[in-house]
Amino acid sequence: MILAFSVTPLGVGEDVGEYVADAVRVVRESGLPHRTDAMFTSVEGEWDDVMAVVKRAVAAVEARAPRVSVVMKADIRPSVTDGLTSKVETVERYLSS
Repeated sequence: MILAFSVTPLGVGEDVGEYVADAVRVVRESGLPHRTDAMFTSVEGEWDDVMAVVKRAVAAVEARAPRVSVVMKADIRPSVTDGLTSKVETVERYLSS
């Protein structure tokens, strides 16, 4: 599966980058394939592994913020591996033709 998620601390002011970095650090240390952009971090792997990483990422933010908002979107397709790369490559192939 690929899961795109965002973790937003609430009640800490407008500058949340430091808190978001705590969540992204958890993802990077997980060893799972991942990508971070301006809005979401996407993680690829088996359901239980991905959800465990998300739970740890939320806990990292929750440890420092009084409230946390989480948004998730999942693409569950068991026969696909390396979807983080292959899906983008497919779009790029169409754009270049």
